[in-house]
Amino acid sequence: MQVSLENEKENVVKMDITVSAKEAADAYNEAVKRISQYVNVAGFRKGKAPRELIERQVGIERIKQEALEGLMPKVLSQAIDENKLDVITQPYITSYDFNVGNDLKVTAMVETRPEVTLGEYKGMSLQVEDSPIEPDALDKALENLRVRHAETKIVTDRATLATDIVKIDFDGSVNGEKINGGEGKNYPLDLGHSNFIPGFAEQLVGKNLNDEFDIDVTFPEEYHDEKLKGQKATFKVKINEISERILPELTDEFVAKVGPFKTVDDLKADIQKYMEQTRENANKTNSENEVFKKAIANASVTIPQSMIDREAKSLMAEYKNRLAAQGISWEMVVKNQGEEEFTKHLNEDAATRIKNSLVIDKIAKVEEIKLERADLDKKFAELSAAYRISQQDLYKQIGKNPEILSSLSQQAMNDKVRDFLLSNNTVEIIAPKKSKSSKKKVEE
Repeated sequence: MQVSLENEKENVVKMDITVSAKEAADAYNEAVKRISQYVNVAGFRKGKAPRELIERQVGIERIKQEALEGLMPKVLSQAIDENKLDVITQPYITSYDFNVGNDLKVTAMVETRPEVTLGEYKGMSLQVEDSPIEPDALDKALENLRVRHAETKIVTDRATLATDIVKIDFDGSVNGEKINGGEGKNYPLDLGHSNFIPGFAEQLVGKNLNDEFDIDVTFPEEYHDEKLKGQKATFKVKINEISERILPELTDEFVAKVGPFKTVDDLKADIQKYMEQTRENANKTNSENEVFKKAIANASVTIPQSMIDREAKSLMAEYKNRLAAQGISWEMVVKNQGEEEFTKHLNEDAATRIKNSLVIDKIAKVEEIKLERADLDKKFAELSAAYRISQQDLYKQIGKNPEILSSLSQQAMNDKVRDFLLSNNTVEIIAPKKSKSSKKKVEE
């Protein structure tokens, strides 16, 4: 077999392949045998009809096609291996000249991995802002614990407070027209932790049992419903019930009920340890991200549009599934952003993802970073825990969907390269910069 290569546009390589007449003829005769097994020829058992009769019945071109389907996977794979082509897509045949008795000539195209030029990625010195624990973080955590274990008591002799829970009837309208889904009966609302429209819960404070009144609010500009975003709305509201929280006292007896603690000090120490671990993890993640971002920025690669188009198509499918799970209309998102702007961002995201992947693979190759079985086992355990399924069931899913294994392998390699980058660069954790608003408050 002879192969000549020619670089086409971007990262596309044209392969002109010549297969010997004997190998091509053998493939043709094998195709005749396979076809004869299921073709009925009068006077002959299946598989016993002469070649000439098979050719006359199914046509020579059909046999050639069968021969190529059997021969070309091996030929193309051999051509790629012998020429050490780093391909990212399956090759496809653009033309062929196939006459039995002569050499078979085939032209095929294949996309190769774009060449990455690494810049500085080791020995760098970087700074990352600390993720400090807020001074009142412990007090807030203790208060949240008390709130979670609070009891509620119905009150009738006072107006609502910002910490109360109420049950209300409400009915909303915009410009006199009822809002679709904008009404409820005996709806429980926590005034201190409301996810209603901004300003709604606040206007319920200071109201009494059985009060009926109107409140005015404005839907946010980023509201998911196009008809309502930025619109002023009026809600008719009635207070049906007011409940107050009775917070438990922070005592040794209380903490013993809520966890494996003997004293309040034990609980405080546990919370403090958790917050310190959270801070440490956040600093590590931020350090990894900063080093990785710098290494990516220092590398250069020309990404062909064909790769971006494929990745953008994959990203679009992911976005659609994510939005559907959240009950958000895909068409509405595109309309809100504008199709041209949305496509632009999609292509930018695709290009970023491709570059990240290419640089990771290049660093792994240069530094000879290999995936071990333990790396994949770790990913299997993480996925198993995240979705609460046994690893045995996970293996079954991978057997049905090999793409899962490919994705996990890429994630595991990403982790190893990130660990390598963090170990081979210096990151200084510095105090966070004060915002202008914070400075202003201090000055005042």
